[in-house]
Amino acid sequence: MKQISFLTVLISLVLICTQALAIEHLRLATTTSTENSGLLAVLLPPFEQANDCKVDVIAVGTGKAIKLGETGDVDVILVHARSKEDKFVADGFGVGRRDVMYNDFVILGPTDDPAQINTTDDVVKAMKMIAASEATFVSRGDDSGTHTREKQLWASAGVAPSGSWYLEAGRGMGDVIIMASERQGYTLSDRGTYLAFKEKTPLQIAVAGDPRLFNPYGVIMVNPVKHPHVKVDLSRRFLDYLVSTEARILITNFSKAGEQLFYVTE
Repeated sequence: MKQISFLTVLISLVLICTQALAIEHLRLATTTSTENSGLLAVLLPPFEQANDCKVDVIAVGTGKAIKLGETGDVDVILVHARSKEDKFVADGFGVGRRDVMYNDFVILGPTDDPAQINTTDDVVKAMKMIAASEATFVSRGDDSGTHTREKQLWASAGVAPSGSWYLEAGRGMGDVIIMASERQGYTLSDRGTYLAFKEKTPLQIAVAGDPRLFNPYGVIMVNPVKHPHVKVDLSRRFLDYLVSTEARILITNFSKAGEQLFYVTE
């Protein structure tokens, strides 16, 4: 009887392992904003269930996500730095880019607003005011999409930020928001991550609405010509899914504290 029970358990374990190995895995490199906001926890399960697969998420800055795509360490990237995305495709590393969604960047700051930037809606003017006052500014400093936009804004302001007031964290957006909160400083954040962290920080939106703060997200399949091991069929299904009616409804309905975090691209 014991031998039969042992064999039953052994067979069950073999079957479980076989099924686990049979599940196809899609490697996705994406931004910390899609992970920190909680969107992926809502968006990925329906795709995994429908395709009997598991999406393995690597949440890093956009620059690192693109590097993972260039080296073929992932199948798909979901990022938000259009100039870098276009170069990724132009250099032959990615194919089939799709517009997925957008939100916007905002400048967050302490309630006392030492640089007085809440007096303007001009984001470049606000950056100049922060630099002139040498109020603490915490930068992602990680080559992410947010960091890329921040550098563009400093360049537009004619400022090369440096000195004790300018801190480069080299961390994800959620960590940077917490760090800026602790330092009573400013930072540039995507709105989605800020809304997800709103209950954890005293920082408030100081500047928003400038067209230069527009923040679009795109999904790209890694080019199988350069990296033949890319899961082409599953990757294509994933790209199709992200722009499907089902995914668009999930993105549109995803909210925190009653506020919508992302908007689908029409």
